[in-house]
Amino acid sequence: MLIYPVDLAPDDNDTVLVTFPDVPEGVTYGETEKEALFHAIDALEVIFMAYMDDKRPIPMPSPAKGRHTIALSALTTAKVLLYNALLKSRMTKSNLAWLMGCHPPQIERLLDLGHESRMDLIEKALAALGLQLLVDVKKAAPLFKVGSHVVRLSQ
Repeated sequence: MLIYPVDLAPDDNDTVLVTFPDVPEGVTYGETEKEALFHAIDALEVIFMAYMDDKRPIPMPSPAKGRHTIALSALTTAKVLLYNALLKSRMTKSNLAWLMGCHPPQIERLLDLGHESRMDLIEKALAALGLQLLVDVKKAAPLFKVGSHVVRLSQ
């Protein structure tokens, strides 16, 4: 999973402000620290969709260095990595669709962070780009769940 550091600071209206060291455009807030971290995941995904619309590479996370972090889901992580790989390859979505034997709208859905794509199709798209999706498990800092999002307390 991609795990992004966030900076939390008290705002002047008794809320908690969230900024992202790796994504300067990203700013959100919450009434509490927990709520602010929950909103941070949505804010980051919205910004990444804007990066995709602008055909800009999505920045990879920097080390946490003791800051709070938020973890993107495995599916969102795979989609971000696929998008960056496609952008780096300079291959068109149509060409990728042709290589995969599918229709271009299927590639659009694979890259849509709001669409529940199948991981095997993302793996197939990465393979068409000469890449392989690797999955790893390692010990991590404690998590808490807010709604459908998982938030890491700190590293």
